[in-house]
Amino acid sequence: MGYLDQEKTDALNKLKRERGIGNLGSEKNPFDYYAREYGTMPRDTKRAPFQWVSEVSYKNVHRIVTRGYDTTELMEEGYGVIEVLFVDYQARIPTIEEEKMLNYVMIMMLEDGLSAPAAISRIVAKSKTFLTQACGASIMAFGHAYGAYSSFGNRLESYIKRAEQENLPLSEAAKLLVRENGIDEALGVSNLMLNDPAAKRMIARAEKAEVAGVNIEFMKEVVKAAQAISSDPVDIDMLGATGAVMQDLGFTPEATWAILAITRSFGAGAHYIEEVERGELSRLGQQLSPKADYDGPEDRPVPPLKDREKFAQSAVCKTPEEWKERFEKMKGVMGSGFSIVEEIQDPSKKSGIKKVGKL
Repeated sequence: MGYLDQEKTDALNKLKRERGIGNLGSEKNPFDYYAREYGTMPRDTKRAPFQWVSEVSYKNVHRIVTRGYDTTELMEEGYGVIEVLFVDYQARIPTIEEEKMLNYVMIMMLEDGLSAPAAISRIVAKSKTFLTQACGASIMAFGHAYGAYSSFGNRLESYIKRAEQENLPLSEAAKLLVRENGIDEALGVSNLMLNDPAAKRMIARAEKAEVAGVNIEFMKEVVKAAQAISSDPVDIDMLGATGAVMQDLGFTPEATWAILAITRSFGAGAHYIEEVERGELSRLGQQLSPKADYDGPEDRPVPPLKDREKFAQSAVCKTPEEWKERFEKMKGVMGSGFSIVEEIQDPSKKSGIKKVGKL
């Protein structure tokens, strides 16, 4: 304010006092707030203004178009959901054999009986919530990091690419995969399907339809490599069969994730509806649990606050030996987290591929 003459300063201060909005008229302000300009910086003409751009689809008042195809015309021509999935995710109309194979996979994935995901859908249903919430919860309960399709598929892709770059036979690349990663939840080989022929039948169906490619070929070598080092019987499971078939159909691991999650939600929805129709809803706080189902400490009186020091126990450990002793003791306190020795990792990070959610 020092650069104004006294007359102008006095006039400005008077104007501020007259306006009197909050602190804006304070004489302590180093500037005249009310004289500040409105507006923004000039537009940056060196870059395009932000807008959503999509290669997938557009919509106007006349039609919805995906990858260049009018969806109404696709339906009128006789194409179904299966074909449009190929259009949406791969920008192409599939062959008849590919259409039948994806239909096969989706039917196999749609329903899984009274499994954990179905039970989750039913539990959510009892709380009088929306069907879509129950389906979402069911999908999240698929298993190791949301079904492991991403970690399985991205890792499979990386070792197939490695075989090509290093000029390795697929059998050698498979041995490397198993040796470097072990028989984990994302391998697609386990003891889950030793008596169930579903996984092998899916592979056989793909071969019969002549849609089997390098992913199925490589998966067979992975099975052999895993069987060679496993002390227990193992074979291809539904993750390995489904993931390999979907990738030979041209879908990425992420597309496989999305398609099969929505497919399973159809089955989860049926379980939700049945639970609503057959069971009674449970309101907040209504559900009771019998003491017979409780195996924690016996009922005990709450100590008076004045006697707190007689009962309180510190978690501070002064030596490594004390810490170890307490840690082992706490493993017996179920629900404390001390017995958890493994954490589920981000599937994309576990596979070594950093493309999930990124360009």
